[in-house]
Amino acid sequence: MLKRMFVAPDPGRLRLRSAARAVLGIAPAVALSGLAGHSLLAAIAGGLAALLALFTVTDPTVRGQAVTTAWLPAVGFPVLVLATVLHEHPLARDAAFLAVVGAGVYARRWGPRGHALGIFAFMMFFMAQFLRAVPAHLPELCGAVALALVVSSAVRFGAWCYERRFPAPPLPAPPVARGLARTTTRQAVQTTAACAVALGIGQLVSADRWYWAVVTAWWIFVNTSSRGETLIRGFRRVLGTVAGIAAGLLIAIPLHGAPVPTAALVAVCVFGIFYTAGPSYSWMMFFVTVMAGLLYGLLGVLHPGLLALRFEQTAVGAIAATLAVVLVLPVTTHATTDGWIQRAVHCVRDCTAVSARRLAGDAEADPSPYVAELELLLARVRLSLAPLLHPLSPLRHRKARARQVMTYLDDCAAQVRGLAEVAADPAASHDARLTAACQRVETVVGALFAPGAEPAVGATALAPAPQHHPGAERALAHLHGLESALTALAQPVRSSPRAPFAAS
Repeated sequence: MLKRMFVAPDPGRLRLRSAARAVLGIAPAVALSGLAGHSLLAAIAGGLAALLALFTVTDPTVRGQAVTTAWLPAVGFPVLVLATVLHEHPLARDAAFLAVVGAGVYARRWGPRGHALGIFAFMMFFMAQFLRAVPAHLPELCGAVALALVVSSAVRFGAWCYERRFPAPPLPAPPVARGLARTTTRQAVQTTAACAVALGIGQLVSADRWYWAVVTAWWIFVNTSSRGETLIRGFRRVLGTVAGIAAGLLIAIPLHGAPVPTAALVAVCVFGIFYTAGPSYSWMMFFVTVMAGLLYGLLGVLHPGLLALRFEQTAVGAIAATLAVVLVLPVTTHATTDGWIQRAVHCVRDCTAVSARRLAGDAEADPSPYVAELELLLARVRLSLAPLLHPLSPLRHRKARARQVMTYLDDCAAQVRGLAEVAADPAASHDARLTAACQRVETVVGALFAPGAEPAVGATALAPAPQHHPGAERALAHLHGLESALTALAQPVRSSPRAPFAAS
């Protein structure tokens, strides 16, 4: 498992760059906080703020990232003040925390910026609980956070601004829904319910460290959209936490909070958090848990019982999230997956049509954006199917169906990429058979999701025509392969998710 993690694909070495830049952005922020005379609590607050700014701000452009980063203190400082002022008023504090939870999740409707601001606001409230901040701490806490954001931004947008060469393409927005049908509204209700349960049970387990249950429930709902995705994320969080606690017993406790080795290991954990966040949520949580243990060591409160309590609170948060996602406005894995599959197939159809126009001589028709969009959509399909493909999934028939869906969609993507490459060749000429082939693809796509419609039994074989241009022949071959894959996709897509399924 460890070997797979560190040999996982890293196009452009973006994960490596992100992890290295995080260390270089957070370390000077903490160091300058110390040089400015801030306390250890303030230095930790600054380091966490820098980590959040580098981790959560994911706008697709550098300009957008800068704007979102500039908004962080405007959102975070009022929440930090609120959490600190209410520290001695438990009922008001708990109500305010749940309000921040709901607002933070609802803010995701405004895209990456709302997502980042919501997380930052939530984590500022959490940080006040973690550091046991009181009003007297506010001036230096706010000063340390502001300094950390300036320093980390100087690294991100000045010293190491690599996004200019590797922009992140945005995923196209799904159709707009209203009310509780809107994903962000539903998740705001679910997450608030989960955090309320976690808060209540967490305080019964420990009146002092209850916030770990709340933060567990919160993060389980980040970047999930279905019941299955949330359950798998909860399992992975618990798994990573258990491994991190074991490592903390071996690493953090023997250090007794020694500053130099602790700081070095915290830097390693920061690198690990950023490097593993994409490929493995469990490994990311491992590094988060070890880092938390090291910080508790610096604060002089670390002991084996505290790590055991950390596990108990994590379990409470995971159970609360499970109850919420199952009982409160649940969305099944099948419903979510079906929506992403439809978007991917329609993207295939659009790419086919644009490629045909390009081959017909339309210089303005460019299929490459559709190819990029399809890659993003397929990644989202894989994420939504992950609960069914998980080794511990007991749903044998649904697992077989999910594997077939990904096989045929990957085949579609390969054919679309090949078709786009042919269309980009200026020497490729139009062939009258392309129109008929594209129409057959559109017919298959239309029948795939239309109620009561029956897809074609099989694709029509194409006879070779040497007199035509080789580019047209290759395009027709890709269209034939696309038609075959879409026709085969009909079996797993149109069958009932609960019916027995025989993999072909």
